[in-house]
This record gives sequence, structure tokens and C-alpha cells, in this order.
Amino acid sequence: MTLIDLVIAVVFLIVGGALGYFFHRYQADVARRNQQEKADNILKGASEQARLIESQARENAVKIVQAAETELKERRLELNKETERLEKRRSELDSRVDRLEQREQSINKRQSQVDRRGNEIDKLYEEQVKKLEFIAQMTQDDARKDLFAAVEKEARGDMARIIRQIEAEAREQGEKRARKLIADAIQRVASEHVAEVTRAVVVLPNEEMKGRIVGRNGRNIKAFEQAAGVDVIVDDTPDSVTVSCFDSVRREIGRRSLSRLILDGRIHPAHIEKIVEEETRAVDKIINESGEQAAYEANINGLHPEVLRMMGRLKFRTSYGQNQLAHAVEVSKLAGILAAEIGANVEFAKQGGFLHDIGKAMDHNQEGTHAKLGAEYCKRYGVNSVVVNAIESHHHEVDQMTVEAVIAEAADAISGARPGARREDLEAYIKRIRSLEEMSMSFEGVQQAFAIQAGREVRIIVKPEAIDDLASARLARDVAKKIEETMQYPGQIRVTVIRETRATEIAK
Repeated sequence: MTLIDLVIAVVFLIVGGALGYFFHRYQADVARRNQQEKADNILKGASEQARLIESQARENAVKIVQAAETELKERRLELNKETERLEKRRSELDSRVDRLEQREQSINKRQSQVDRRGNEIDKLYEEQVKKLEFIAQMTQDDARKDLFAAVEKEARGDMARIIRQIEAEAREQGEKRARKLIADAIQRVASEHVAEVTRAVVVLPNEEMKGRIVGRNGRNIKAFEQAAGVDVIVDDTPDSVTVSCFDSVRREIGRRSLSRLILDGRIHPAHIEKIVEEETRAVDKIINESGEQAAYEANINGLHPEVLRMMGRLKFRTSYGQNQLAHAVEVSKLAGILAAEIGANVEFAKQGGFLHDIGKAMDHNQEGTHAKLGAEYCKRYGVNSVVVNAIESHHHEVDQMTVEAVIAEAADAISGARPGARREDLEAYIKRIRSLEEMSMSFEGVQQAFAIQAGREVRIIVKPEAIDDLASARLARDVAKKIEETMQYPGQIRVTVIRETRATEIAK
């Protein structure tokens, strides 16, 4: 290679490098200008968008300000109206207060005038009283005492004579009618003398069964008592155990379950629970059927199923040996007959007699008398108010408002007092006889008292010098009233007061 060629190559190399440098710089300038244009476009778009957002924000702000001003104007108008109304009310109240003050002033003036006139009248009255006391030579208290004594003496005499006359007439006319009604009602009902008593004694086939009932460490008897809710008494009584519970339904379930377990022979906790559940369902079914059957026998319709179910529980409740469900049916029939005879509402009288003791099915687990509990329960299930009053008043805990209530009470007394209706143990009988005699002897002027006819009559012999004939009538009434208030007894108790005067002389 020659020097010229070398120089030419160098020149070309220099020229090529310069061209490459200027071309690269040109491209860099073009790229920078493009980026600058993009940046300007972005800034321009951003500024336009900012101006648009700013204009929208201003428009929204203007709208909000306008709405606030409008609302403020409305509030101001309402406030002005309310202020005007309050001002008007204040002015009216001020005028009323002024009128009231004026009226009070006039009333005070009149009151002062009335007081002055009252004082004048009191002075005149005192002067007149003093003049009268001077003329009569007697003070006002003395005159009042003498007048009251004379009026009381005359009134007592007239009262006793009228009472004796009324009682004689009522006794003469009413006894025949009452005997006829009661005899006819009892004859037409013609129920059994004594209903069956629910027993709580379970008979065992042998003495070994007691051990099986108790079980190892007492597990069988504990399981049975827990499942049935009763107490099982295993004592020295031969071939029997006693099921005890204050709830007659649970006692019946326990009796039936224990009897079935004895017949079955499989006595263990699991089988005990199964048998108790089955007998509970069976007794519930008996309760429902018994309530419906009793209503059918008494010919009573329209009672709520829960009321009939509660009545069915009385199948296992007794009083003085008288089954309460049979007693309810009997009282219903008697009440219906009596109501028909005297022209009262037969349906209400029958319902009152049928439901009068429904509270006895729940009085073991609730506070209150059976009359109150039964009335509240029947009222809850829509029983008529006349029937409710008959239920709650049949023991005179409340006033009897209708004749049907009186009929229900009379039918209840007839059912409990007829011969053979109830049993009474010897201890209670002796206690009642002694209470009758002691109560009769507690009255002043009584010499002797005897309870006769199995406690259905008490005869009182009085001192003739201490009590006259009129006082004897009052004494009989007072004794009967005290017996009604303080004693519980079946049927009725007759009170007879005997006053006898004897004159004795000896011929010599």
C-alpha cells in the first residue's frame, strides 16, 4: 500500500467519523425534539383537564352555595313563623294568666264573704243550741245518748220480731219447696254413693320382689323415683309397697309403672325409664278421654280442649273419698235440674257446676285457693264470665253476682252432703265435733252445747235469766255465721238455741 492510499484511507476514515458523529447528533436532536413535543402535549392536556376540573368544581361549589342559601332562607322563614306563633301563644297565655288572676281575686273576695257569713251562722247556731239546752235542761251529748239508746232499743226489738216473722214465713213456704227440689234433683241424678278412691298401694307377689325393686345399692328404686317423680315407700307391710306423691297424676303413673314392672319382671334403670314413658303417654290419653267423657255425660259442649284436659286430671283426685271428676258430673246434673226448676240459665248453671272444682287439678303446684285458680284458668280459655263467677264464688271468696252461681254452690253442697257421698276419718270427725261444741260455748249466756246427728246439728242451751227470746234468735244467727267463717265441713250444720224457764215449788 502506497502513501497516497494510506492518506486517502485516513481522509475517508476522518470524513466517515465526522459524518457518523453529525448523523448521531442529528438523531439525538430529533429524539429530544420529539420528547419535548410529547412533554408539551402532556402538559397542555393536563392543563386543559385541570381547567375543566376547576370549572366543574366551581359550578358544583356555586350549586352547593345556592342550595345552602335556599335552605337557609327556608329555615329562616320557618323560624320566623315559629317565633310569631310563640309570640302569639305567649300573648294568649299572658291574657289567660291575667283573667285567672282576676278570677282568683273575685273568688277570694267571695270566699271571705262566705267565711264571714259562715262565722255568723256558727254563732247563731251556738246561741240556738245554748237556748235549747237551757230550755231542755240537758246537754247535746246527753240528748244524743238518750235518743240513740231509745232508737237502738226500739230498733232491736222491731228487728228481732221482723226477723222471726220473716224466718217463720220463709221456713214455712221455703222448706217444702226446697225439699221437693232437692229430693227431685237427687232422685233424677241417682249416682253411686261413694266413688272409687285412687289407691297408691301396689301389691307384690312375694317379699322377694321388694329386694328387686330396691336393687343393688338402691339403684333401681332411685331410678324409678327419679323417672316417675314419686316416692316409693318400702316398709314392713307384707307383700306391698306404697307410692307417695302430692300430684295425683304422677302418683297414678308411678303406680301403673311399678305394677307393670312387677308383672314384667325386668327391673333395671333402662327398662324403668321406658316403662314410665309408656305409662305417662297412657295416662295422658286416659286424662283426655276422661275429660271428654265427663263433658259428654254432663251434656256440656263448647269447652276448650285444654279445659277438658284439666278436668280429666280430676279422675285421679279424691276428697273425703269422693272422686272429683264424678263429683263434677254429678254437680253439673244437679245444677241443671235446679236451674230448670226455678227458671235460671240451665247451660251456665251446668257449666258452673261442672267446672267449680277444676282448680283442684292444679292447686298442688300453684299458690292460691282452688276456686281462684280455677276461675283464672277458665277465664284464660274464654269461659263465660257468669260461669267464672260461679267457680270463684262457690266458697264465698268473692260475691256471687248471678243466680247461677248460687245454684252451683247449692248443687255442690247437695252432692257432698247426701248420704254416703263422702267418707270422713274418725280423727277429723271427733275434731270437728269438739270444735263445734267449743265454739258454741264461747258465746256469752250459753250454759251447755251438744253436737248431735254426726255433727250436722248443734243444740245450745242458754241461761234464761241472761238471754231472752229475741236474743236467742240473734245468738243462733251469730253462731251459724261464725261456723261458716271458721270451719270447713261437708253439707250443712243446723244451729238450735233452747231457752227454758222452770218454776219449782214444794208442797208440804
